[in-house]
Amino acid sequence: MKLKKMLTVGAAVFGFAAMHAHADTELEFWTMNLAPKFNGYFENAVSKFNAANPGLKAKWVDMNWDQIQPKLIASIAAGSPPALVNFNVPWVHEFAAQGNIVALDEYVGAAKNVYSVGALKDVTVNGKMYAFPWYNSVSIIAYNKDIFNKAGVKAAPKNFDELVSIAKQVKAKAGVAAFAPKLDNFEGWFYYAGLPMVQNGKAVFNSPKHVAFVQKFADLYKAGVFPKDVFKMAFEQEIAAYNSGRIAMMTTAPQALKRTETDAKAIYDKTEVAAFPTDAGQRAFGAWLMDFVVPKGTKSPADAAKLGLFLTSDEQQVAFSKATESTFPSTKKANLDPYFQAGAKSADVVERARAVAAKSMDNARTLTIPPGVLPDGASMNKKLQDEIQNAIEGRKPVKAALDEAAAAWNEKLAK
Repeated sequence: MKLKKMLTVGAAVFGFAAMHAHADTELEFWTMNLAPKFNGYFENAVSKFNAANPGLKAKWVDMNWDQIQPKLIASIAAGSPPALVNFNVPWVHEFAAQGNIVALDEYVGAAKNVYSVGALKDVTVNGKMYAFPWYNSVSIIAYNKDIFNKAGVKAAPKNFDELVSIAKQVKAKAGVAAFAPKLDNFEGWFYYAGLPMVQNGKAVFNSPKHVAFVQKFADLYKAGVFPKDVFKMAFEQEIAAYNSGRIAMMTTAPQALKRTETDAKAIYDKTEVAAFPTDAGQRAFGAWLMDFVVPKGTKSPADAAKLGLFLTSDEQQVAFSKATESTFPSTKKANLDPYFQAGAKSADVVERARAVAAKSMDNARTLTIPPGVLPDGASMNKKLQDEIQNAIEGRKPVKAALDEAAAAWNEKLAK
């Protein structure tokens, strides 16, 4: 009897120990549209995290961007959300306002200081940090040195007013349109200039400062500094215009210059790069931050935060940038890595552009009105865009166009 009892107790103890030896805490994290191209990066990241964190088991799941929100909402309702979810900045603000993601300050502490100033501002809602900043982007200026020389331009612009002045000089002396600013979302330009869109529940983009800013664009358009079809020019059309010599400059991501190298080698060989200058808003242009959030109801927010800090650490952000060859880290130290900075004096234009862009990342901000501010965002933004186009193309005085758009906004904001 004693032997049988001892064997039974021993088996129970062994079974209990075995059960706990295998009861790792699973930390499932979701990304959007990154498989299968970056499978290798994520498999390596998961292995490194799991090896360094006994008892925790990271699990990567990728899905299409349009699946993320509905699946997350369903998982929160079912009480089984993942540990981390890949979001963009507007989604962070929307879900924070709903109370569906966790404020991270108590889990992150001083570690938040590794992130760039702009990235932290992007993911801060009502004074609290709601996401781990991850990969980002920023625009640089690529310019045709031959056209600049013909126009007598000695150096790239260091601020927006210099950009305007150089653009006028290029058109006047070289006879070429200077550049094609992306005008399909003008609210970004207002934020870039440090000009608010909505204050105290009212549209304020018809102030004298806003009018003067838009007037600069209208004057440049009238003088032929912009191509006449600038409002129809998206990413592909801008590259084609630069590659054919129709414009002297383009705002682009560094990696996009490979298109110029392939499609227009003669233009590529004449190309130099510079940072896109900041304005009063002190925001680098062209940013669109991606991040990780911790959903409400996650079983172990502290462990989820540990994974979030790992995936967005200096080392992992540099590794991801190397894998993508087109994205930039959101941490201060990572952008100083030799991968970015060693190319500053390279003969390769793309490598020089990468170094220039990395130095701009601390001021990179996602230029958008947070969700929830506008009651009918789609129609309100269309009205603003229509009136901006009317003003720039000269069909209406700038003040009248902005007044009409502001009145339409305030009618909806008042309801």
